[in-house]
Amino acid sequence: MLDRFSRTQLLYGAEIMESFAASRIAVFGVGGVGGYVVEALARSGIGALDIIDNDRVCLTNINRQIIATQKTVGKYKVDAAEERIREINPDCVVRAYKTFFLPETQDQFDFREYDYVVDAIDTVTGKLAIIEKADKEGTPVISSMGAGNKLNASLFEVADIYQTSVCPLAKVMRRECKKRGIVSLKVVYSKEKPRKPLGEADDELQEAAADAAGDSGKTHRKKAIPGSTAFVPSVAGLIIAGEVLNDIAGKVHGTEDRDPA
Repeated sequence: MLDRFSRTQLLYGAEIMESFAASRIAVFGVGGVGGYVVEALARSGIGALDIIDNDRVCLTNINRQIIATQKTVGKYKVDAAEERIREINPDCVVRAYKTFFLPETQDQFDFREYDYVVDAIDTVTGKLAIIEKADKEGTPVISSMGAGNKLNASLFEVADIYQTSVCPLAKVMRRECKKRGIVSLKVVYSKEKPRKPLGEADDELQEAAADAAGDSGKTHRKKAIPGSTAFVPSVAGLIIAGEVLNDIAGKVHGTEDRDPA
């Protein structure tokens, strides 16, 4: 009998599709990378998704975020993402959290409920909090490294954090994970050297970026705003979704410990 996931089942089989339907996955950050993760997981039959982000869709998101359209500008990103999920798979159980994951908000989330955690946020502090919590609870986690200021989508790789190179964010994360005793972390990163933006962001774009980073109402300090495209963050997000799905499938057949590289 045909259903919305019949073509996926041709590759994974009925047993794994049942495992997808029984899985709950948390995606922290529903922007350029995380939005595509959510999209692919919803289209693959994942049965429950927790989506976490306190940002609203703004005009400058339209160039790269799948949830961003003229119609969704001003909406909370998790609300826009939830609407898409329900249009794709009404049976998917969605829990939307309008919050940023930070050390002070992490107690809102029980990682033992999750079959997998996706870190698609931008702040180092938040990323480390997610990774430490997942490590403590023994929950599988995959983390997105930098996707800004890049134009070559073919240079993304899946690796352990300690096998990464070139990416400035990965360098910081290697150091901080080592300090915290994190012995392994699956990441998606690019070997492309970040490009320098042509010109500086104007005040309006700076303000929007500050709001997106949760700095609204604080003393505003100018910082470099990365350029981005429609095709680089989306590739990172789709790679992450594929890793999550294949790891869940591997667990069904006892092959989840495959080399991430």
